[in-house]
Amino acid sequence: MTTPPSRRSILRRATFLTAGAAVGSSLLATSAHAAAHPQSAAPTQALDTPHPHTLTGIRSSNGWEMEKIANDHGTIYTRPVPGTPLEGVAVRMGDVETVLVHLIRRFHYEIEELRRGDVIGWRSPETVQRDSPESNQASGTAVQIRPDHHPAGARGAFFPWQLLVVRDILAEIDGVVRWGGDDRRPNESLFSIDVTPGDVRLTQVSDRLRLWQNIPGRGAGSPVDVTAAPRRDTARALELRQRKAV
Repeated sequence: MTTPPSRRSILRRATFLTAGAAVGSSLLATSAHAAAHPQSAAPTQALDTPHPHTLTGIRSSNGWEMEKIANDHGTIYTRPVPGTPLEGVAVRMGDVETVLVHLIRRFHYEIEELRRGDVIGWRSPETVQRDSPESNQASGTAVQIRPDHHPAGARGAFFPWQLLVVRDILAEIDGVVRWGGDDRRPNESLFSIDVTPGDVRLTQVSDRLRLWQNIPGRGAGSPVDVTAAPRRDTARALELRQRKAV
């Protein structure tokens, strides 16, 4: 008696077959987890006024304030990533969390299954270069996905069909996230919020993602054709814009 395939297996197979039609027969191929005070329960929503002891007064490269600690009366808490085996990822609560968690989930479903420890969110300001994109992790506005497999400074760790999905995800969230693979010194594991605090685009995207959570067939885990002409055109246009912004 055979076991019926899981929903995730079906989704991954559908994504591979769709992307494979466009790219041919491509082969498949720490720092801190935020836990400064793991016993501190996360608030139910983002704090408008974080406790002064969490703040640094220093902004990361994307314009958000770095925080000294996570999980302790600031804006950065370890948040769940539904549908994955991850124990959580430390990110800035609210709109940033919604967008980055969506990205991580699509990566897990469509690019490569993630395991515990594969995603690093917040990092202490003392552990990042403050004038580089990795500083965004210290503000809770960036994540590294499988940094051991995508080392900083190296290019080409993704297969072509995987890159199609990366570009599709970035386009789906309207370019409010930047991929480190497009930076002058590449970091293909890094995904950072690419708008400053208060930018209405971030709110618009997060509102849409939250709405999708209640609509069958939408959101992370839903089959999409990443080779469809309208999606590819949008993804290519965004890629050109973000590459020029280096």
